[in-house]
This record gives sequence, structure tokens and C-alpha cells, in this order.
Amino acid sequence: MGISKELLEILACPKCKGEVRLNPTEDGLICDRCRLLYEIREEIPIMLIDEAKPIEG
Repeated sequence: MGISKELLEILACPKCKGEVRLNPTEDGLICDRCRLLYEIREEIPIMLIDEAKPIEG
């Protein structure tokens, strides 16, 4: 279960085109530059800017 390493290497933030990383619970991808969380639902990353959640802190 989870996202494959190969897919993670080619995914980019749709807003800034920067790198994304898996969050600690492995249910989302984080763009540190934009401070956004893109959820992973049913093993599919939802890479839509309108669906992303801002990261607090």
C-alpha cells in the first residue's frame, strides 16, 4: 500500500513545479515551498491546487 517510490520521484507540485514529499502518515504529499498538502485517496495523489490544504505552522 502507499505510493511507489518511482511515482514520488516524478510528481511535482502543480502550483510551483517544485518537489513534493510524503507526509509522516503517508496519506498526503507536501510541498514545502507552497506550504500545501495534497491528499492521497485510495492510493491516488490528488494533485489539484483547489483541493490542496494549507499547512499550518
